[in-house]
Amino acid sequence: MALIAIGGIQHETNTFAPTKAGLDAFTTGGSRPPLTTGPDLFPRVKGKNLPIAGFVEQIEALDHHVTALTWGAASPSDVVTEHAFEHIARLIIDGLKSGPPIDAVYLCLHGAMVTEHLQDGEGELLRRVREQIGPDMPLVASLDLHCNTTPEMISHADLMVAYRTYPHVDMADTGARTARLLHEIMLRGEKPAKAFQQIPFLIPLNWQCTMMQPAQGLYQRLAEMEQGDVLHASFTPGFPAADIHHCGPSVFTYGWTEEAARTTCQQLAGDVNNLEAEFAGTIYDPDSGVQEAMRLAVSATRPIVIADTQDNPGAGGDSNTAGMLSALVKNRAEKAALGLMIDPTAAEIAHRAGVGAEVNLTFGGHSGFDGDEPFEALYTVAALHDGRFDATGPFYKGAEFNLGPSACVKIGGTQVVLACNKVQLADQAMYRFIGIEPTDQNILVNKSSVHFRADFAPIAEEILVCAAPGPMIADPANLPWQRLRSGIRLNPLGETWQGHS
Repeated sequence: MALIAIGGIQHETNTFAPTKAGLDAFTTGGSRPPLTTGPDLFPRVKGKNLPIAGFVEQIEALDHHVTALTWGAASPSDVVTEHAFEHIARLIIDGLKSGPPIDAVYLCLHGAMVTEHLQDGEGELLRRVREQIGPDMPLVASLDLHCNTTPEMISHADLMVAYRTYPHVDMADTGARTARLLHEIMLRGEKPAKAFQQIPFLIPLNWQCTMMQPAQGLYQRLAEMEQGDVLHASFTPGFPAADIHHCGPSVFTYGWTEEAARTTCQQLAGDVNNLEAEFAGTIYDPDSGVQEAMRLAVSATRPIVIADTQDNPGAGGDSNTAGMLSALVKNRAEKAALGLMIDPTAAEIAHRAGVGAEVNLTFGGHSGFDGDEPFEALYTVAALHDGRFDATGPFYKGAEFNLGPSACVKIGGTQVVLACNKVQLADQAMYRFIGIEPTDQNILVNKSSVHFRADFAPIAEEILVCAAPGPMIADPANLPWQRLRSGIRLNPLGETWQGHS
């Protein structure tokens, strides 16, 4: 029986996004529990689709005990402020210093956190924790599938375990898997060998989806590799919007022998490299995407779902661009719905006016990205809500939403879900709470890249991807890179980045 200290920071950093994550981004919570220190953490995460929740449940089932340090998560955005990182990191280290004697440490991390002063936030946090606990104590971590894994992270942690689904329906399962592997390490009384290899091309976010090939097959292969002396294998396709040296995909493996870890790592890297050409797909501009959706809807019996991928708040967008809304109105789409449009001022105007009122609203034009133009029009307020409701789908399992004052506003044949607090639209309840039944619509436009597929693929006739102007550039080759390492291709089979002269 062991005592394991748990904590961590989760943030996915899009260094090209418009908004930084200060401490308030972690304390407000959004769809995640707010920053928490000590035993209050356990009831806040219990039953949720979070790695830390799955870890606690599994490790206690294995007759171990846990003590809580500090854990918090914030919505993806530009860099985490130095103040926020240092504050949370200090709470974690102080918890280790003042807490009871422990036998191991588990950190629930993302793996793609950049701060104002650090390219590799997780690597630095792992280094500080390792410095505090010493070289012998087991230190393990769970990671997001979109982790930009660095050599420093590999070096300081004894084991890291990444999600295997995108949409991330296995977050709690990943925590549980990490707990079982830690248990095995503690039982053996030895640390596994490890191997790490970076992949030489960036993978666009939309084509990392594990509900489609080639990612689906690659992730099925991972479990098959975990036999004999191979303890664990992970593939992280990376988060291709972080302008850091080590941005990009990687594979890492652990084994009870150096040969097992090394050989498996080489095989897995080879599998990924051989499938490079398959990590591609069709992306529409707003008008052509809406027109195609309208064409398909004529004979469809279920909604056509469009991913407004470049304004995805799950990847650093602010969920406030109007490119797709403008295209829906311009093309006179009928029975269409879009969500979420985050605009506290517009939400306040709608609430003051009341249901049935006509209000002049201007959406978009705030991001600073080329082509993100303001869209002004007259809307009818169709419904109002306080923005509090529960998730019903698999991605947000157990989440309690607080979107702030919310409204449904209608223009022509399009309904817009308007809210105050940004959250990626990846749950059908995010339409239903305001009176829109998603299954009754011809077209649904979701400000998301892939996570929405977990709840929307079962009701969709077809799914399209559109690139309206916004911060989460769909093709990494179109980003203004500065710090990316030389020699990596900017997209599959694409141009090789040589750096700046």
